[in-house]
Amino acid sequence: MSRTDHKAARTRSPLQKAALVVGAVFLLVGVLGFIPGITTDYDTMKFAEHHSEAMLLGLFQVSILHNLVHLLFGVAGIAMARAASTARTFLIGGGVIYLVLWLYGLIIDRDSGANFVPVNSADNWLHFALGVGMITLGVLLSRRTTTSPVSR
Repeated sequence: MSRTDHKAARTRSPLQKAALVVGAVFLLVGVLGFIPGITTDYDTMKFAEHHSEAMLLGLFQVSILHNLVHLLFGVAGIAMARAASTARTFLIGGGVIYLVLWLYGLIIDRDSGANFVPVNSADNWLHFALGVGMITLGVLLSRRTTTSPVSR
């Protein structure tokens, strides 16, 4: 790490640090989704269909597309953590995307071709928690506490 990188790491806001951590977790999950053993029934993984029976940690249904989306979200989070405004956009915007994905998972027929992500119940509730958690981080950590002088 260069001297500039060390200085940037010390001056990151809590909002930027949160986006960095969330991005790193997404990146890790995306990588883990491609590792046999950590992903059970790895040999059944499909590109983007509900027939993919591969399960990350034996719990979360994944596909190649699902893993690629996690990798892209991870890269986006890490890149967007460089500035507070983009970190906020990543957390709140990403949270909204995950809440939409949660709603999609609730209404989609899991056995239909429209379940291209694919999602199962564990994925749905994780998407809900991610959506709420990311939005909460984005909103709470972007609040500025300012004190204004008392007018007389």
